[in-house]
Amino acid sequence: MTGSVMSRKGVLFWILLALVLIVVLFPLYWVLITALKTPLENISSVPTFFPKDLTFVNFTNVLSSGFLRNLMNSLFVAFTSTMISLILAFLASYALVRYNFPYKLNVIFLIWVLVVKILPPMVLSIPLYTLFTSAKLINNHWGLIMVYQVYTLPYCIWMLFGFLKSLPLEFEQAAEIDGASKMKTLTTIVVPLSSSGIIATAIFSIIIAWDEFLFALLFIRTPRLQTLPLKIVSFITEYETLWGELMAIGLLATLPVLLFSGYYYKRLTEGFSLGMK
Repeated sequence: MTGSVMSRKGVLFWILLALVLIVVLFPLYWVLITALKTPLENISSVPTFFPKDLTFVNFTNVLSSGFLRNLMNSLFVAFTSTMISLILAFLASYALVRYNFPYKLNVIFLIWVLVVKILPPMVLSIPLYTLFTSAKLINNHWGLIMVYQVYTLPYCIWMLFGFLKSLPLEFEQAAEIDGASKMKTLTTIVVPLSSSGIIATAIFSIIIAWDEFLFALLFIRTPRLQTLPLKIVSFITEYETLWGELMAIGLLATLPVLLFSGYYYKRLTEGFSLGMK
């Protein structure tokens, strides 16, 4: 009797798991088959769950529209803004963790960082646009990278603060006793020990910069300088939505982040476990 109950629970578990997978994966499946359908089939009033005429013309159209140039723009902006954020956030977080600032000053700084992070982008867009226009940094990748620090830098500070706080102080003290300078201690002891946390922070910072749309729309005007989110929107025109091309570029735009995250998946999980200790 007990075995029968257990088998029923096992069957129920697998049925529930299958339903969850269907709900989670079906949107991805629909994006894929839409990208592989012809334009006529995509605008048909009767939906089809598998392409009648399998075609790669949507991917060809996306690649011939300057996708690779926009891809390189996104790669440059996302990775550069992340590197700047990581360096500044690492130094700020380390100072908060290791130096004896007044407790209230630490709390005020972290709260201020959090407030900046949760502010709606529209609140900061007008003053930033005015400031960067005066500095002639509109329609410039470096200007966009500096704007992204508004959100990537606070996020990196909060993430790295938790990781660095969990590192034991004994290793740094031993290095200082051996005569190592503070910079050598940071580069040879602290950075290697916190590499998992740095990689975990970098992944999410890249995703933030990779997906950002509003600031890119406001600060970039020339098509050849546009990032991928702006390129994706270009397939939604005044008169029609190019569903095939839209789904195709959506798939292509997610591949770099998925490959990067998958490659560092082990480090990502290690980083989270380190930050929770």
